[in-house]
Amino acid sequence: MGSSYKIIQAGDSRSFDGPHPFVDNSDPQGAARVFIGQHAGSAFAAAGPLDACPFIAIELGQECLGEHTGEDGGREGSNVLGLARFRLGSAPPTALVELVRQPQTRPAAIAAARAALTAAGLKVAICGDFPGRIVDRLIRPYLNAALRRLDERLASAQDLDKTLCLGLGYPEGPIALLERTGLAQHHDVTQALYRALGQPAYAPARRAQVAKARQRRAGFN
Repeated sequence: MGSSYKIIQAGDSRSFDGPHPFVDNSDPQGAARVFIGQHAGSAFAAAGPLDACPFIAIELGQECLGEHTGEDGGREGSNVLGLARFRLGSAPPTALVELVRQPQTRPAAIAAARAALTAAGLKVAICGDFPGRIVDRLIRPYLNAALRRLDERLASAQDLDKTLCLGLGYPEGPIALLERTGLAQHHDVTQALYRALGQPAYAPARRAQVAKARQRRAGFN
């Protein structure tokens, strides 16, 4: 069993935007602390000393955990972890939670956080403190490449998707996936990764830039 935990909601959460056993299991007297919402980092900063907690988890966007904890030449790490439940754009969150550790994060804190998450039916992957973590670092260049090949007229959107689905066994092609989950949100994620990493593979593809511009014209961020 994992440690009992108290959830502190600080704005809208992308990881838990609806009912879920992990939220239902929150205990007002819980020993650990989980900060969720777009202002989770600010709530953590205002919480005061939490060294005695079995673990602390802060919901992350695309930023590094070190933005909230500070860094110390590779010696950083305590009982604080980052937490992000993976989702693509407007699609519902998946069961995958990326749990972010620093070089010296306490093993007991990792184990306690993992146990609390898995007890609620979530699947946990542990990753280092890098922008985009595991899935976005792997999938976003692939999605950008598909959009660029579409611009180059390598094939139609339908044939690009069909080839990847039939040839590689993917359940859904990249163009259909982006149309379903949102090109504008893909723009936001890839732009953040491009700024952080400076690698051309993460620069938002033209079609994502167009979708973002149309979103702004419609009055949305």
